[in-house]
Amino acid sequence: MYTIAIYLYQLVVILISPFHKKARTLLKGQRRAFKILKQQVDKQARYVWFHAASLGEFEQGRPLMERFRREHPEYKILLTFFSPSGYEVRKDYKGADIICYLPFDTPSNVFRFFRLVRPEMALFIKYEFWYHYIWACHHYHIPFYSVSSIFRPNKIFFRWYGRAYAHVLKYVTHFFVQDEQSRALLAGRGYVDNVTIVGDTRFDRVIDIARQAKELPLVERFCQDAPFVFVAGSSWPPDEDLIIPYFNSHPDMKLILAPHVIGENHLQQIEQKLQRPCLRYTEATEANVAEADCLIINCYGLLSSIYRYAHVAYVGGGFGVGIHNVPEAAVYGVPVLIGPNNQNFREAQDLLRMGGCFEITGQTLFNAVVDRLTTDKELREKRGEVCKDYITSNAGASDVIFRTLNL
Repeated sequence: MYTIAIYLYQLVVILISPFHKKARTLLKGQRRAFKILKQQVDKQARYVWFHAASLGEFEQGRPLMERFRREHPEYKILLTFFSPSGYEVRKDYKGADIICYLPFDTPSNVFRFFRLVRPEMALFIKYEFWYHYIWACHHYHIPFYSVSSIFRPNKIFFRWYGRAYAHVLKYVTHFFVQDEQSRALLAGRGYVDNVTIVGDTRFDRVIDIARQAKELPLVERFCQDAPFVFVAGSSWPPDEDLIIPYFNSHPDMKLILAPHVIGENHLQQIEQKLQRPCLRYTEATEANVAEADCLIINCYGLLSSIYRYAHVAYVGGGFGVGIHNVPEAAVYGVPVLIGPNNQNFREAQDLLRMGGCFEITGQTLFNAVVDRLTTDKELREKRGEVCKDYITSNAGASDVIFRTLNL
């Protein structure tokens, strides 16, 4: 049934690709994957294979890839993605030797893949459990590691209809899971000795990012002498509909807004809602940036460094499919506001319980929380320390994983 489902999925992608940009990009990348492997694989080299579904999983695997690069230069790194939102953003990542899409998990593709490259170990990040690839690793005696994985009772492995697919778990050499619930669920299926709770490698990543934060003179100039700077990252229209009205009526606040979508239509919608001077980052200069009250970040790659200028941060997405990267803001020791769709994000749930995060459900609550954090500096700093301590105390997953790998 699994193999049939993969072929059907492949067929659907082919059928909708003329009308769906993401499907078209995925199909094009799939077709190029074997060409890339054939051209770039060095048969004399030793490869470590990392696989990430998309950009978030890539960030979780990145601390391990970069540590391999530093400490074990005898290995080359093969990095595969499944989603275009991961590959298209990181296809030029310098920390890997070969980067391509993962071909669909059909028996013929898997056979062809391993004929071209025989990695010495495979590390799949978080939710990735492609049956035929994992079976092939077992068949070819290639250690397979599941990194930063999370298991929940409603996952297919633990439902009656997923019993056949759940057999894939027996081919995993070691599970590096994020929490106790995941360990317990695996123990209930007989996996005890090859399970280690390590937490989330993403904490290691955000600490590295904070240490290497970019110098941003224009942002520095914008924030200079501002009594209160509010940074909203990865915002969507429902987030902006809360933030902008408050900003418009509070002249002491400066706002840095980094929307998730930076298309021209969305940028114009934001500018139409703003009633105070605003400026796009790509149009900012030393001469004009200080005159603006709102700086709109209309490019990618800066947000993780910009959060350090915040007195309070807002992480968007919580009124849609789910919040974005809370640790990316929390690492700088600032309180973080998030929308209500946060139940599937462990770090958000932990910080809500500990007091570092505030859940926002509407305009009235948003106004009350920001009013309080604006006027009570001691509270703001205390809640920010909760965030910073939480990130620091959860770091170190990469160390545990490397010790277990016995490299």
